[in-house]
Amino acid sequence: MPRILIIDDDAAVREATRIALLANGYDVLTADSGRSGLEALRQNAVELVILDVFMPGMDGLTVAPAIHREHPGLPIIAVSGFMFGGQCPTMPGFDAMAAEAGAIATLYKPFKPRELVGAIEKALAVRPAA
Repeated sequence: MPRILIIDDDAAVREATRIALLANGYDVLTADSGRSGLEALRQNAVELVILDVFMPGMDGLTVAPAIHREHPGLPIIAVSGFMFGGQCPTMPGFDAMAAEAGAIATLYKPFKPRELVGAIEKALAVRPAA
């Protein structure tokens, strides 16, 4: 199964996502910050990154372009739990911001495991050939 890197500053989200992915047969690595995520990518081959957009320090909108500079074509799924106006899906521009940064898909926390796996399957299906 593909190896996936989860980059998220929230330990509970990281662990829940890791467990959901392991239960679906994926090989999983985790990182707690943008910097540690980039370092994990330098040391490990992965097929997809799940990237939190709003993190302290180096946020996902900075990390995504850095990932693509070092690993062109690596699919990124951007995730966010940032609440705006009481509902994440109404946050103006999140999808566009994530796409501009290089994300192939977006998910809003909390997401269901089936939503996550569906997004992963779609992202892996459209990734460029290596």
